[in-house]
Order: sequence, then structure tokens, then C-alpha cells
Amino acid sequence: MFETAIVSITTFFATIGPIDVAAMFAALTPVATSRERRTLAIRASLIAAGILLTFALIGEFLLKSLGISLAALRTSGGVLLLLMAVDMVFARSSGGTSTTEEEVAEATTKRDIAVFPLATPLIAGPGAMGAVILLMANAEGNVAIQATVIFSLIVMLVFTLMCLLLAGQIHKMLGVTGMHVVTRVIGVLLAALAVQFVFDGIGQSGIFKG
Repeated sequence: MFETAIVSITTFFATIGPIDVAAMFAALTPVATSRERRTLAIRASLIAAGILLTFALIGEFLLKSLGISLAALRTSGGVLLLLMAVDMVFARSSGGTSTTEEEVAEATTKRDIAVFPLATPLIAGPGAMGAVILLMANAEGNVAIQATVIFSLIVMLVFTLMCLLLAGQIHKMLGVTGMHVVTRVIGVLLAALAVQFVFDGIGQSGIFKG
């Protein structure tokens, strides 16, 4: 259970990227008051939580409906996480945890950014959605382990909310270099975890048997 919690929290930290989200939040709300920022942060976190918890609860059903095997999910999820880890290690923008230039341009013209781009794709992005489905399916019906994954997700969402509320201070304290250091360290751990997912998926697929 403890191992599952550590793996889940590390994965969600990497795919959600609370510090990066906080930095983007600070950049998108330069003239907002403290009260406006707090309202936006809480709304965005609740919306993102709803999205990710929905994927956690119906993800396995969705896979069965589409005829996707757990082995295929593990392998493809591992590849996706590995690509994100490479971007993190080299401090590059990843489509799984960031917005495009067009999305940023649209967001800057909106006053209410809670739903877009804050809740999605910054917090509940493709990487986080894929990760929560992968981790829940990986538990294979074990209710205790799945509960641990959901608990870990909630912990990371609460941490993300705290980062949003302290966005200005975090950005000033860490600076660009500090944020890149944290991102690179998590990226290395995520790369190892992603490769393990690929190994598990290939092994479970049975393509090398007989």
C-alpha cells in the first residue's frame, strides 16, 4: 500500500505539475486581486478533481467498452509517460502538461480562466487523465489499492491548490532555475516508472511466449 501511494503521488506530481501550474497561474493573473486568485484557484481545483475522479471511476469500464487490454494500456501509458519524462528532464514544454501558444493567447483574453486553461489542460491534462486510468486499471479490481490511488490523487490535488494559492511566493522563491531542478529530478523518477510500465505491459501481453 505504501509503495502504491509513493508511485501514485510521484506519477501525479509529474503529470499534473503543481509548480509549473502555479507559475502559469501567476503569469495569467498579473492584475487579479488576492480574492479573485483564490476564487479561481478553488474553482479550477474542484473542476479538475471532478474530471480526474470521473476518469478514475469509469476508466476501466471505458477500456472494456473500447476493447483495450490492460497490457496495451500499460505499454501505451508507459510510452506516454516516458515522453513526458524526457521533456521534463530536458526542461522542454510537454503537450501532456502544458498549453499551446494558441491556448495561452486565448486564455489571456478571458477574465475567468478557471475552466480553461487552468482546470484543463493545465491540471487535468492528457497526461494526468492517462495516468489515473493506468494506475486504477493496474490495481486489477483490488479495492484497497484503488482507494490508495484515489487518495493519492486527492492529496496531489490539494497540494496543487496550495501551490495555486501561493503561486506568487513560489515563483519568487524558486525562480526559473529552481523550478527546472525540481522538474528534472521528478522527470528522472518518472522515466524509470514509465519504463517499468512498458516492461509490465509487454510481459503481460504474452507476445514472447512459446
